[in-house]
This record gives sequence, C-alpha cells and structure tokens, in this order.
Amino acid sequence: MIVLRLCLNVKLFWRLVCILRVLVWYGIKDVTGRIAGVAFKVPGTPEKNRDTAATEFPSPRMIRLCMEQLGPSFIKLGQLLSTRDDILPFEYVNEFKRLQDQVKPLPLSAISNVVERELGKPPADLFDRFNSESIAAASVAQVHEARLFSGERVAVKVIRPDILPVIRKDIRLMYYLARMIENRSERGRMLGVVNLVKEFERTIFKELDMFTEAGNIERFRTNFKHTREMHICKVYREYTSRSVLVMEYIDGIKVDQVEAIKAAGIDPGEIALIGLRSFSRQLMEFGFFHADPHPGNTIVMADGRVSIIDFGLMGYVDDEMMKELANICLGFADHDYDLVMDALKEMGLLNEKQICLKEFKADLKDVSEPFYGRPLPSISVKEVYDKVIQIVLKHRITMPRNLLLIFKTFVQNEAIGKKLGSTSSILQVARPYAENLLKQNLKPDQLFKRFNADARKMAGHLQSMPESISGIIANAAANNLSMEIRHTTSFKIQQTMEKLINRLIVGIVIAASTISAALILNSSQKLLDIDFGFAGFPEISLTGLLGVTGYVIATFLGLWLIISILRSGRL
Repeated sequence: MIVLRLCLNVKLFWRLVCILRVLVWYGIKDVTGRIAGVAFKVPGTPEKNRDTAATEFPSPRMIRLCMEQLGPSFIKLGQLLSTRDDILPFEYVNEFKRLQDQVKPLPLSAISNVVERELGKPPADLFDRFNSESIAAASVAQVHEARLFSGERVAVKVIRPDILPVIRKDIRLMYYLARMIENRSERGRMLGVVNLVKEFERTIFKELDMFTEAGNIERFRTNFKHTREMHICKVYREYTSRSVLVMEYIDGIKVDQVEAIKAAGIDPGEIALIGLRSFSRQLMEFGFFHADPHPGNTIVMADGRVSIIDFGLMGYVDDEMMKELANICLGFADHDYDLVMDALKEMGLLNEKQICLKEFKADLKDVSEPFYGRPLPSISVKEVYDKVIQIVLKHRITMPRNLLLIFKTFVQNEAIGKKLGSTSSILQVARPYAENLLKQNLKPDQLFKRFNADARKMAGHLQSMPESISGIIANAAANNLSMEIRHTTSFKIQQTMEKLINRLIVGIVIAASTISAALILNSSQKLLDIDFGFAGFPEISLTGLLGVTGYVIATFLGLWLIISILRSGRL
C-alpha cells in the first residue's frame, strides 16, 4: 500500500530511490533494510563502502557523508541534530557539527532571475552596482554585495531557485523514514525521530522566508537603538520579498581575528564585555535572542562597535521563563542550588516522581563548584557544557529547544570571550540584569499587568463555564456521563481498609462475648446443672465456668485490641 501511494507521485518515489541508493552506497544497509522492509541492494554498489558496524544505527561518519550527498534539506537536518546534545550520543553530535553548508555558487543569471521574479525588475534596474561574485554561498541562500542608486552599500541575500519544492518533497520523505525508524527501532522511538522532523520543518521554513528574517532584524534593531556599543543593520523593505532580502552591508573584522582587532586600536577585552552584556540584555530584558553568535556572524566595526549578522536562527523567551532564568543565574552566582532547583521545577523540567531531587542537586554542585573563583581562560567551556549534558542524559530530562539554544548561545559567548582574552564570566556580567529583572517584576505596574492577564484568563473561563455545565447536564440526562476515579495508592488503601474491618469485627466479637458471659452468669436458670469439683477446691457449675471463661477471653481480646491501636498511633 505504501509503495502504491509513492508510485502515484513519480517524483517523490524517485527521490526515495535516490536516498536509498545513497544509503546503500555508504554502507548503511541495516537502515535501508528497515526503510524498505526487505534486503535492498542497488546493482553496482561497491562492497568497499559497506564498512558499517552491525549495529542498530550506522557510524556517525557514514550518516554525515550521506547527509552531505543528499543535499540542502539533509544538511540542514544534520545541523539541527548537532544542537540536540540532550538526546543524541556525543559522537553523533560532534560529527554533525562538521557538516559543511558551503556549496558551489550559482551563476549570476540564476540569481538575477530570482531577483526579477520577486521584485519585478532585473538587478541592473534596481541597483547602481551588483557584484557578480557572491560573498557567501550556502545550500539555501546566496549573498551578493551591491550598491543602491542612493549610494548605500547593501548585501543582497537570495534564496536559491527551485529549492522550496525540493525541501517540501524531502520533508515528506523524512516523515516517512522517521515513522519507519520509530516503528522498527526501540532507539528511534526513544529519540522521538518524528518530533525531530517536526522541529526541523518549523526551523527550515522560517529560514526560507526572508520576511521573517527581515522582521527579526528590525526587532533586534529596535531593541538596541539606544545602545552606542551595538549596531544592527538596516533593512530595505522596498527591496525585500519572500525570497530576497536587502540589508545594510556591514564592513569590519570578524570577532575571532584578535590580532586584527588589536591592530585597529580596539581593546579585545572590551569587545568581549560588549558581547556578554548584549546577550544578557537579549535574554533578561527583551526575551528575544540571537541563537547563532559564532565568529562568522559577529563583526567588529572600525569605530569599536559590534554588529551581529544572519538573523535566521532566533530564540524566544516568555516573561515566566525570563524570571526563572534570572533566578538560575543568581542561584549559580550565589551557590544557592535550592534556588536553581526551584526555578527548574517552575519551568517544568524536574518531576519529583521521576527524578531523585537530592541526587540531582548533588550532581549540580559537582559540576559547578570546581569552576567558582577560577579565571575564565582556565575554564574549558566545552567541559562545562559536556558535564551539564551528562546530567541531563543521566536524569532523562527532555530540554525544551529554546532552553537548549540559550545554553548553547551561553557557551558560544563564553568561548568568544575566552578567545578575546576576557577574564569576565557571563554570570558576573548577567547578574545586574537578573537582579533588575526580578525587581521590575515586583513593581506595581508589573503586578497590575500580571493581574490583568490573570483576570482576562479567568473571565474567559467564567464565560465558557455555563456552556460546559450545560454539556455535562445534557450528557448526564442522556446517560452518557461516565466518571473514572484512579488512585495511585489503591493497594495501601486496600490494606488499611482490611485492618479497619478486622478490628471492627474483633470489637464486635469482644462485645458479644462480654454480653453473653454476663447473661450466663446472671441467669437464674440452671442451663447445665452439672457441677465439677477438684481436689481441695469448691464445686463450680458448668454455667459459671462458661461465664468466667467468656469474661477472661473477652478481656484479653479487648486488651490486645487497645494495645494494637495505641501502637499504631491512630487512637
């Protein structure tokens, strides 16, 4: 049935065949067999490339080579996977970081056709000068330098033609392959391969939309418009479409070129502080941060200002998460791990039923304490990051993507600061911003704002309540209302109820024995006129003997019941 559906779309089916061929070429026969459901062999495939170990998943290197061979969609997927240290083994993540997104540039004619199609005019009519050679060429987009007729120097980013249909087709196949892997592999289900494809789909389509990137730039520019130490490029909206983005050209020195920065008379340590302050503000003031601040995206301008480029990968933080991030920052700065734990609980990352909080806290201390008081150059940021990821994997914590982006951005900023020779820690730099954020949350206007938000939510619930009650009544009238009660401690409840019932029965027996003994002893009737005599003892009737025995038994049982209740502490 699956094969039949694929055959209905010849292009999609042929793309799947090409993917399978590449998999077999690189020796990933186990995965190919899982996908195809049969032993799949492409004629002419050399045996020498089949060096994959007989494991559930092939080697990281083989998968990376496959992704590079399969084109832009799979390269981007691999780059996304390189950020998921929380679910993928280290060797795979490390290998995926080597994926190269640089491709052979398209000729000027192809780029010109896209510009004319999107903006209605060829580059020659829109720009005073348009450089035929690209300054950057990636699998998704290509960038050219140009000059407007007004004299401004600009960078023109153009989405590669016909890439959108290819990516859509590949995503459909990714879903197909992901479902196959999850259905046939326990590890695939554990990793949540289908969810990874969903995450990739959201990311890649944002990157393919230049309107989205233009909006990111403008929002960032607004946030830092009053900051003299930062410069964010201008967007030319009249020259921007879904596939073309025209923005101010930023000229300067890449942030990792330390000697060139010094030669320009700029203090590298100050540049590092600008980066740390900028990230702190993005995280705890704006809730909107640049999630890919690698050296190629950070430019030091001639006047000492810092500029950030390429706004395709951004992260978002809501007010509640901003507050908890501030608490985490202060908690680590003050060695207050209870504050860190409380913040993580509020973020929904720690479940007391699934995680031993005491052990988790001890692991946090083991990671953090050795680094306190040490200068930044002596700290391996990668070592810190790897240890934190080990804790995440150990306690089976699923990290939200935005939180992973925050942590990786934190690591990247620290790494850049270390390369620039800074001795400042991001915790030191971020502390005043964290304290200010928490103070702002206590101001009357912020409290009133949150009150209004809660009131609106409550109003919505109250508005929908009559309809919900009416539905419940209607179901009850139609005998369609069912109720299910579950209790996680049902076995303990059963044991407790059994004890209570047993004690009640014993109490009833004791009372009955006492009453019966009293009635027998006080009876004027000789029920059994038989007397027993013992050597030296007076004679006693059988009636009296039964009454006394009943009293004795009832007394002992009563004492036993009282003692057991007292020992239980539940009198």
